[in-house]
Amino acid sequence: MKIHAHALLFDNDGTLVSSLASVDRCWARWATEYGITAEEFARVELHGRPAVEIAADLLPAGVVPEAVARIEDLEVEDVPNGGVRLLPGTRTFLDALPSERWAVVTSATRRLAEARLDAVGILPKTLVCADDVTRGKPDPEPYLLAARTLGVDPAHCVVFEDAPAGLAAGRAAGMTTVALTTTHRAHELHADLVVEDLSALSALVTERGVEISRRG
Repeated sequence: MKIHAHALLFDNDGTLVSSLASVDRCWARWATEYGITAEEFARVELHGRPAVEIAADLLPAGVVPEAVARIEDLEVEDVPNGGVRLLPGTRTFLDALPSERWAVVTSATRRLAEARLDAVGILPKTLVCADDVTRGKPDPEPYLLAARTLGVDPAHCVVFEDAPAGLAAGRAAGMTTVALTTTHRAHELHADLVVEDLSALSALVTERGVEISRRG
């Protein structure tokens, strides 16, 4: 299977990098500080959603701004603790792409996203964060904004995601979707192509844009 695209849009955590240990550590501490029980916390979908939406599901509206600032501080402060690592294939795949052909589209705040990306040496020319949109994934707004920023028709974009919410956002934006089974099982992921991680794919720049295919 080969996919042709004019732009490639990547989720960050679980797609390019893994910071799951840091996320679990920081959110567990945050929940304790705000008196949220394990049962309450377990009922909320955490991965792939903006922190403000998670906090709003768990806390009174008046507490949410302070709580969101607190989790951002905890996660940024935890970056130097080795909680962020590149996932297999990330470096090779991104190095094959011209900087104007790809973007990172994340549910994290810009401060947190830049801290995590900087820690592993990824410097995207285009970065869309929670700060840039009014509606996060699974709404298509983040991916549509990335396409607009790159000047590419959404129909000619490919979204790379590990979470159902992100894949739903890509589909709603009218984009081709590639799912990575780094945090969810294949049967949980609805996408045009499902692979283990980016090491399973190769990218070739052509006159038509970027040709993506399975290795082997």
